[in-house]
Amino acid sequence: MIYNKEFGCTTPYDFHTLDRDSLEQIQLEHLQKTVARVYDKVPHYREAFNKLGITPADIKSLADVRKLPFTTKDALRDNYPFNLFAADLEDIVRIHASSGTTGKPTVVGYTKQDLDTWAEVVARIATNAGVTPKDRAQICFGYGLFTGGFGLHYGLERLGALIIPASVGQTKKQIMLMQDFKTTVLICTPTYALHLAEVAEEMGLDPRTDLSLRIGMFGSEPWTDDMRQEIEERLGIIATDNYGMSELIGPGVAGECTCKNGMHINEDHFLVEVIDPVTEEPVPLGEKGELVFTTLTKEGFPVIRYRTRDISRLIPEECECGRASLRMQKVMGRTDDMLKIRGVNVFPSQIESVLAGIPGTTTHYQIIVTRRGHLDAIEVQVEMDPNHFTGSYRDLEQLEKTVHDQIKTVLSVAAKVKLLEPKSLERTAGKAVRVIDRRHASAV
Repeated sequence: MIYNKEFGCTTPYDFHTLDRDSLEQIQLEHLQKTVARVYDKVPHYREAFNKLGITPADIKSLADVRKLPFTTKDALRDNYPFNLFAADLEDIVRIHASSGTTGKPTVVGYTKQDLDTWAEVVARIATNAGVTPKDRAQICFGYGLFTGGFGLHYGLERLGALIIPASVGQTKKQIMLMQDFKTTVLICTPTYALHLAEVAEEMGLDPRTDLSLRIGMFGSEPWTDDMRQEIEERLGIIATDNYGMSELIGPGVAGECTCKNGMHINEDHFLVEVIDPVTEEPVPLGEKGELVFTTLTKEGFPVIRYRTRDISRLIPEECECGRASLRMQKVMGRTDDMLKIRGVNVFPSQIESVLAGIPGTTTHYQIIVTRRGHLDAIEVQVEMDPNHFTGSYRDLEQLEKTVHDQIKTVLSVAAKVKLLEPKSLERTAGKAVRVIDRRHASAV
């Protein structure tokens, strides 16, 4: 049981068996305390609330969360580094931050209680995925300012699993460790999981029989069910998805169970909404839109109505596993990753789904966006599957035409297609770079 001196006992209950009324009462109590906390301790929120004429006393129901202002990544950057912290710095025991590739990094802070909470919610999603204290988990995320490595490490440690903190890179060594240590759980990005399978096969291994893997817990980038199927077939594992972001806590917001039918949200710690990203109004339950989260138990860095930019939908029906919590579908894309090509909205995941259904191509691809005159154009570069390569120029032409026609049929956008030799695109242990936007350079 986690005890929080400000929020009271946060988990003196079996979360997964709570009825909806009991859960919502817990959520409301935490929401009211969080709103009061940020109003009292964070000038940014106090000013935003005052501008709307809102005080903590106005939050009388969960529906009242809609009265509160949204928080965006810009607010985090504008208040860099510590101005959104709701705890004194002497009470902050850990700092993490984003990569800051588009400017200043977004910085988040954790109190001792926050780290305890973090370990608890990650332990939950690992349990959902089927991990037990008997497992040996190899973590192939970086250990540093990025939240993935540390978050999963301490959560799996809380669960009682043996941890192999392998970090990123040195793929052949990673595989050697998996063999020698009999690793049973793989923690990494889905694209790196496929790269591990490739390298293992190059080493003359069959990952399905020469390794002891049984579960993969993957995250940090969107991936399709087609990629899941390929990972499961090549590694011989159950591949589960999990969701989180540093602005909320890191990994641990939600995770799939072995039914693999949506990620169970830790609703006693995170209040979720789904909005239309344009109108900012809520969408009906079950319809897709942008995920918005409010943290309910964070001390050091609580956030109110954080716009994630992730597109998903909520699944209200009870899962086959018996857990009653709301689930979220796999992230379908991001509003800031969405490409507007000649008036048509295009998500990278749509192109990935097309490629996954065409024999002869792989899920290793990149989208190059350029501008010709006043018109946008896309080129899809995709690696060929060596098992389907015949060496015939006619076959290459036909494959290129098939990819072109399928993309046009599904997306209503014509794309130039460039077939690449296997392993032409850069492999990385981090997030795969799917889109290279050169429109600004093209227009100069």
